[in-house]
Amino acid sequence: MPMWNPEFESMERGDLEKLQGERLSKIAAYTFNKIPMYQRKFKALGIAPDEIKGLDDLKRLPFTTKQDLRDEYPFNNFAVPLEEVIRLHASSGTTGKPVVGGYTQNDLKLWAEVMARTVTSCGVTDKDVAHNAYGYGLFTGGLGFHLGFQTVGATVVPVSGGMTRRQIMLLEDFGATVMTATPSYSLVLAEEAAELGIDFKSRMKVRVGIFGAEPWTEEMRQEIQARLGIEAYDIYGLTEIIGPGVSVECEHHNGLHINEDHFLAEIIDPNTGEQLPYGEEGELVFTTLTKEAMPILRYRTRDLTVLHAEKCACGRTMVRMEKIRGRSDDMLIVRGVNVFPSLIEKTLLSVEGLEPQYQIIVDRTQEQLDKLEIWVEANQRFFEPIDTGALENLRAATEAHLNDALGIRAEVKLTGPHSIERSIGKAKRIVDKRDLYKG
Repeated sequence: MPMWNPEFESMERGDLEKLQGERLSKIAAYTFNKIPMYQRKFKALGIAPDEIKGLDDLKRLPFTTKQDLRDEYPFNNFAVPLEEVIRLHASSGTTGKPVVGGYTQNDLKLWAEVMARTVTSCGVTDKDVAHNAYGYGLFTGGLGFHLGFQTVGATVVPVSGGMTRRQIMLLEDFGATVMTATPSYSLVLAEEAAELGIDFKSRMKVRVGIFGAEPWTEEMRQEIQARLGIEAYDIYGLTEIIGPGVSVECEHHNGLHINEDHFLAEIIDPNTGEQLPYGEEGELVFTTLTKEAMPILRYRTRDLTVLHAEKCACGRTMVRMEKIRGRSDDMLIVRGVNVFPSLIEKTLLSVEGLEPQYQIIVDRTQEQLDKLEIWVEANQRFFEPIDTGALENLRAATEAHLNDALGIRAEVKLTGPHSIERSIGKAKRIVDKRDLYKG
């Protein structure tokens, strides 16, 4: 499969690391000179920007957290005057102030470049019609992909989210060959098509789906591919870094290639902050090497993954990140046990008779004991007519699978089709009610 920019995507590791070191030295000085927050951080560590001379000095730089960025809301993180910022985006966080991302003209050119690499990695060309169901607006997904599709010359359908039946009509009538959405919404589209009596695989021309913005498992990929008859690609991005365009799978689906000539990645121990070598699991940290409006040093994503530096069969030499395995901060801790929602999803999707629609509910009893419930939809066949015995057997089997996987007891509640609220954007998988009992 072709690359958009083979000069950089397949650059020899030695040459790439030399380039990264040069850019790191420049961005360290740039952030220090332009952003008061970093001036304070450098001084607190007792370092000067001219001491950062290459990659070996990366570990000397200060970390940046989401709270750091929120504390500088809205524009104190910017390294340029507001009149040089030509676009604003913001994170979709549900608590506190959002993180604001600013873009100069050169930043949008950078974004177009990495998004062109992204969609090309998924096989998109100027011959494709791209149905873009990511939300447009402050969320970076819709406009980020729009930019990438335009750059490679594909025909973009900027449908955004919602109005699912209309989306089914447009997918067919416009002859889309590529679709983008959150993985959970792609299953909503499949479900809606089935409700309308439409065989998605035979009626649609879609061959490629590019999905991200929420965690999803390999089992979810298999479910999507089976229902839609497409090849599903995983992407990764953050508003704080650029939006989508940070990393993407190639046709080998063996990790996500990071555009590390622009986004320098490292793995740290989330407890100590110490750098970890390739192949070890830890927290993913990014430093932007070329951004103008909002450069960031050592941003702690809180996402847990593993990096691999071996050359890929596709020819790309960029470091690959495995699928996100969980979070170092908002993983669920239930009765003292770390519980990752991705493991719950993986387990549910391995049970025959369940649908890929679920919700995780954590509550606390009057005795102040944590209680974990998993609400998941059972297949329609159990309700035509309702088969109470079969449903109970399915419930018990699901509980047993979950208890083995998680190491703690989870109470399973099976629900009927369409009973769990659908989302047109990021699926709301977790409801943690324990905060109600605090204070």
